[in-house]
Amino acid sequence: MKPYKDIEVTDRYIIREFNETIDPIELMWHRDDENRLVEAIEHTDWQLQLDNELPLSMNMPIFIPRHAWHRVIKGTEKLKLKIYKS
Repeated sequence: MKPYKDIEVTDRYIIREFNETIDPIELMWHRDDENRLVEAIEHTDWQLQLDNELPLSMNMPIFIPRHAWHRVIKGTEKLKLKIYKS
């Protein structure tokens, strides 16, 4: 089972939601097969961390290169993202 729910999927983007009650252990390091641009839809204290880098605020768009190791770091509220794949 995935730690998120896809709310909307189009040819251009995905709206993805992470619940505030998620166990942080479910937010594992992973890689994706395409480039991604990720942006929070609402202000959040969640963070995204790329391999060998410090965590970044998700309140600004973040580019994740194809096959780059990364993880989401849990915040206090629900997280809703818009993800563009390329």
